[in-house]
Amino acid sequence: MTNTESTSLNKYISSTGICSRREADRWIEAGLVKINGVVAKKGNRVFDNDHVSCKGKSLRHKPQSVIIAFNKPAGLTCTTDRNDPTNIIDYINFKQRIFPIGRLDKASTGLIFLTNNGDLVNKILRKENKKQKEYVVSVDKVITPDFLYKMSNGIPILKTVTEKCKVEKKGKVKFKIVLTQGLNRQIRRMCEHLDYKVKSLKRTRIMNITLGKLPVGQWRKLTAKEMESLVSKLN
Repeated sequence: MTNTESTSLNKYISSTGICSRREADRWIEAGLVKINGVVAKKGNRVFDNDHVSCKGKSLRHKPQSVIIAFNKPAGLTCTTDRNDPTNIIDYINFKQRIFPIGRLDKASTGLIFLTNNGDLVNKILRKENKKQKEYVVSVDKVITPDFLYKMSNGIPILKTVTEKCKVEKKGKVKFKIVLTQGLNRQIRRMCEHLDYKVKSLKRTRIMNITLGKLPVGQWRKLTAKEMESLVSKLN
């Protein structure tokens, strides 16, 4: 049997829905994964008749994929680390093991997805996918035409220049911005470069899914139609 008839181990683990590929790599390196009873190594591949286990549990069963949309309040951390008292997982207390797709920093609010589908996480987070994310931002002083022009045409941060994006004034100190990048604290850094300070930052849309009227601190499952549309945009 050739490699074309097998799957990389980290991809196989993430496809069961228990974690992302990155976390799967950490488990493999820690010696927590076995293939047919033998401790696995990074780079191993899984064939049709192989039995894979992690922490002593079989990974053959694949739970039904679920994605939830959550309106994150300020003060929560987008981490699966249960030792962090502000972690998003304990706050939501979902019945299945889920993990966030990307992140919003602790002070930011709004829409974030959580899922049990590791493959979906990887597809959405791929840089080349350039999926739109929309934010409404309030700053500490009046927004000028110069500010809008510079924000939309690229700001030098983190040893690079941000990609051109759509920026629209929504009030004296409020604007809407649509990004396809995901640089660390990108909007806050862009504003700081222009001597503006972010007072509030809310994500209102990811791809085709909007925050809508979902209350702060509440979540909902994506509808079948939303799921179908989301997945189609990733293929």
